Amino acid sequence: MCSPPPAGWGTFSTKLKRLCHVRFPHLWRKSMRPRELAGVLAVVLATTAGPISGQEEHLEILRGKLQVELEEIVAAYEGVAGLHVVDLTSGDRFTVNDDLIFPQASSIKIPILLELFRRAESDPEILRKRVVMGDDVRTGGSGVLRVLTDGGSALSLEDYAIYMVVHSDNTATNVLIDELGMDAINQLSARLGAPRTKLQRKMIRPEESARGNENLSTPIDAATIMAKIASCDLPMSHSACGRVREILEIYKGGPVRAPVPREIPIAFKPGGITGVATVWALVGLPDRPYVLSVMSNYGGNGGAVVEAVSAVTYDYFSRLSGVTDYGTRVPLEIKRRIPGG
Repeated sequence: MCSPPPAGWGTFSTKLKRLCHVRFPHLWRKSMRPRELAGVLAVVLATTAGPISGQEEHLEILRGKLQVELEEIVAAYEGVAGLHVVDLTSGDRFTVNDDLIFPQASSIKIPILLELFRRAESDPEILRKRVVMGDDVRTGGSGVLRVLTDGGSALSLEDYAIYMVVHSDNTATNVLIDELGMDAINQLSARLGAPRTKLQRKMIRPEESARGNENLSTPIDAATIMAKIASCDLPMSHSACGRVREILEIYKGGPVRAPVPREIPIAFKPGGITGVATVWALVGLPDRPYVLSVMSNYGGNGGAVVEAVSAVTYDYFSRLSGVTDYGTRVPLEIKRRIPGG
């Protein structure tokens, strides 16, 4: 939450508070030194110089509504939840508890997928490398490989990755962790600007979890990684980035998908274990793509939080997709033919 500006700032304080949540969610803190405060004011003044158009005022109203809705969803949840939303068109961000650290369940599989394709840049054969699935990696939870008697005993690493993402196969994940190494996966996350994203154990290791050795991330870390996937700002070729996104977009259900029409692609990986629900998502809404990360713990139905956040977020961005500068909806094929459209 942004702390209120000092009394006596008049209408400027109102504008500052509006901008604080959406445009600069990480600039404002409750306790700031004078030099830090001056820096925040400089950014706000530079951003708000000159009169704000009537349409910008309209957009501020819409942004404010979404922020309030997100805060209400998190506040109503019986446990703890956090989220980070990025408008990939405008750069606007909507955040609640986005710097809290949460256990990740299967969402941590996205950095594993990225490390595999990063490694393939220098070793293209790694994707086709066939690895025998030994009993030491077979594990419970989601997935089908653990029950195969023979046919899945020597898949390629790329096929293991597909099982990991599409079926959330924990056995496939453990094969990839052994091949790639936890340290390399964590180094990639840090390189991508997500230093608090940590893979610290294999899948379905309750003893490790009981010792506090958990796989972790934050909503802002997850959103940072998904935004880099969206822009292909990754240590790999554009074709490799495209393949990563293609795998993540293979259709699967889940709370984040439920409110979004099937024809809209979503590159995502959900996660869920007892008391925990997470999702890292890139929604390919035409003309208005966005990133969404939601995490929860200490609760019961965390999936309901993910679905509620996905619903209000999709509603907001769908209002901005295919509209003119004055909020009039027009066919996208027409809008794209107009210079600047």
